[in-house]
Amino acid sequence: MSTTPLPGIGVRYDLTTRDRRHLSVVAHRDGSRTVNVYRADDPDACAQSLRLTGPEATSLIDALMPTHHSPNLLHTTDLGLVAERIELPVTSHWNGRLLGETRMRTDTGASIVAVLRRADAIPSPAPDFRLSGGDTLIVIGTREGVEAAAAILGRE
Repeated sequence: MSTTPLPGIGVRYDLTTRDRRHLSVVAHRDGSRTVNVYRADDPDACAQSLRLTGPEATSLIDALMPTHHSPNLLHTTDLGLVAERIELPVTSHWNGRLLGETRMRTDTGASIVAVLRRADAIPSPAPDFRLSGGDTLIVIGTREGVEAAAAILGRE
């Protein structure tokens, strides 16, 4: 599976099934999802596209991967929260700066709970953590807070 950030839209996930069928899912910032199935004879031609609301996507996820096996799993959507991966562009104003300088929690109410850097995961980064272009930040908060965080982090 490959992941492609779509600035201002969300993230696209592409995969090829064992039967060599190309599928993609676009995770939109508003919580909705678009599922695309491509033609077998032309993997670049979309045969079917289905737009799902956030609750519909959650129902589909629950059907594909039932959560009843993990009672301690936190469902942030049930709490009015969302968690999102936000890639820090190399051209970002924050590249090389300290996390605390973003004033993320103060200005948006959203929290950066982890940073993915190459093959490493840095949980609970402190305010003195230095950001680097290409980092993927795991941000949790309200939908509005996470969108505001993405706007701040994308600032050039």
